[in-house]
Amino acid sequence: MTETTAAGLAIDARGLVKHLGSTRAVNGVDLTVPTGSVYGVLGPNGAGKTTTVSMLATLLRPDSGRATIFGYDVVEDAVAVRSLVGVTGQYASVDEDLTAMQNLILFARLLGFSRPAARSRAGELLEEFALTEAANRPLKEFSGGMRRRLDLAASLIDTPALLFLDEPTTGLDPRTRAQMWQTIRDLVAHGSTVLLTTQYLDEADQLADRIAVIDHGVVIADGTADELKHSVGASTLQLVPVDQADAPRVCDIVESVLGETASLSPEAGRVAVGLCKPDLVPDVLIALREHHIAIDEINVQKPSLDEVFLTITGKPADPDTSTNDEEAA
Repeated sequence: MTETTAAGLAIDARGLVKHLGSTRAVNGVDLTVPTGSVYGVLGPNGAGKTTTVSMLATLLRPDSGRATIFGYDVVEDAVAVRSLVGVTGQYASVDEDLTAMQNLILFARLLGFSRPAARSRAGELLEEFALTEAANRPLKEFSGGMRRRLDLAASLIDTPALLFLDEPTTGLDPRTRAQMWQTIRDLVAHGSTVLLTTQYLDEADQLADRIAVIDHGVVIADGTADELKHSVGASTLQLVPVDQADAPRVCDIVESVLGETASLSPEAGRVAVGLCKPDLVPDVLIALREHHIAIDEINVQKPSLDEVFLTITGKPADPDTSTNDEEAA
């Protein structure tokens, strides 16, 4: 082992490179993931997310660069790494010829559970993922969402120290998606670390302690959700007066207090201004009151992760886009 463990890192990757055929799918990725955290990885299809996860999980060998998992090298100590990680990919790894219960018992037995313990754990997971009623149905009768839930359940039979979740909620209904979010939070609360790739920006915003944005095989941004949002611009203060005729006066007052140029939407009577100094918002409200201007609506809006994604990658996030050939390779 290296000194990485002492540093409290679950993942320490430096300069990872991987070619898939003639494509340089990963082009020098660096990732540093603290233990006991959720680390989100965002990126458009073909960005190299799945390939990066595959290298970290020892499913693919890096062409160059180095990565350690809890201090174990993913190439030299691959067996040790595999004992510490769990992986849920984009496609279900379950056996369609078996029932849900049989699948989970099989996975549990392969992990060393006794037969009674395997059946007990399978029952717990079927209940957690709302599959109890379908426990003895053949998987060929399952919907896509049900298969996805079963695959997630299989990855959690033996709670791993590090769990790779590659777009885990794709195809799930909102209720099951919310349940999966809570499951992830519970895992981390009990000491696990999660690396989550996703195209659902609200998912990363809700779950991730830090987020990396990957495009063209390179990490092009890294930080907390708030840091990434701040990097594309300040928050915006928006005000709507009760009397829309007051909007031009509101605009003048806001500019005089904040020292920033405000914009006015005459149709909506809405005034918007970049908010570089949030502590001045009370001064704006005091000035409006002194001028006897009543405000119907006020809000401070941070840039969204959607705006971050669009600004950094030059393209909108599209969680409904089907996976491309590079990621599926």
